[in-house]
Amino acid sequence: MKTKILVLGAGFGGLELTSMLSEAVEDRLDLTLIDKSDSFVFGFSKLDAMFHRESPDGIRLPYKNILKPGVQFVQDTITSIDPVAKRVTTSGGVYEADLLVIALGADYDFAATTGLVEHGNEFYSVPGAMRIRDILPTFTKGHAVVGVIGTPYKCPPAPTEAALMLHDYLTQQGVRDACQISFVTPFASPIPPSPETSKALVAAFGERGINYIPNKCVQSLDGKTICLDDGATIPYDLFLGVPKHCAPAVIAQSGLTEKGWIPVDPTNLKTKFPGVYAIGDCASQGTPKAGVFAEGAGRVVASSIIAELTGGEAEPHRGKGLCYIEFGAGQIGKVEVDFLSQPEVRSTYHGASADLVAEKKLFGSSRRKRWFGMD
Repeated sequence: MKTKILVLGAGFGGLELTSMLSEAVEDRLDLTLIDKSDSFVFGFSKLDAMFHRESPDGIRLPYKNILKPGVQFVQDTITSIDPVAKRVTTSGGVYEADLLVIALGADYDFAATTGLVEHGNEFYSVPGAMRIRDILPTFTKGHAVVGVIGTPYKCPPAPTEAALMLHDYLTQQGVRDACQISFVTPFASPIPPSPETSKALVAAFGERGINYIPNKCVQSLDGKTICLDDGATIPYDLFLGVPKHCAPAVIAQSGLTEKGWIPVDPTNLKTKFPGVYAIGDCASQGTPKAGVFAEGAGRVVASSIIAELTGGEAEPHRGKGLCYIEFGAGQIGKVEVDFLSQPEVRSTYHGASADLVAEKKLFGSSRRKRWFGMD
């Protein structure tokens, strides 16, 4: 008899978990992968498209290309989750499972910030990034502010990358001298877990004339002025923001969350409900909200399920991951971090170089091949 598994969300975590299970136990597997979208987009690809490095269509990886034994992909909107019965209702039907994995990521609360919708732009959603793509060619002078609205947020390096890539874009357009760029972050340093990375980024801001404003959070916008959480104001002409994050509403309504997110055992990603796991950005799993950590969590849960089915040993969650960071000018840095190490977080920074550009491309192409069968 095959084990019925429901995986909700086809992001980094859901895709890696699905691939591992199909490879290891396809003959025992009846897995349904559900996502509301028809395609996957790497987070870094949004920035590439936003700054006209890639086409909007070129960054989409269609889920129809997921052809894995034992796996069925369903594009549908999830309307309710019953973690006790392990029953999921969608717009098109009802699904029940022996094991349930919730990997729905984080959503955005645009309305939580006064003026963001009317007077600003966000680049974390695909539609938001594509809207900025259309706006950028019209921005030829004035003050551009890249700002973080609240914490936690996905992919901590992304706002710094946006500021540095904006500098490159405006330089290539020949209008950088007519533009001012500011970067606002609620943290004391760009990447708090890695002092070396933060030092390199602050130096890069200085070299490029980017105004760095730490320990401040964007509170509201009125079309002319940004108000910060300490009452200070910044005049602006273009705002590129990181919106407030929240758990998807269907998760919040399910009784799974505490303090806004799904609590899990950090060693194995199990929730308080038997047979129910949560991974990635929707869970409090002891790591930042980033694709690479969701992918690692997916491997841990897949390992646990495989061990349950075959009698092997499960891999513990170690909280290790890496992030590539765009420095612009054809240079990419890398930071490796171990968040669950004791007694403190450990990190290693690899300085920005052209060699790491090729490594980042391999990171993306290897996952396109593994998850979607695409070269």
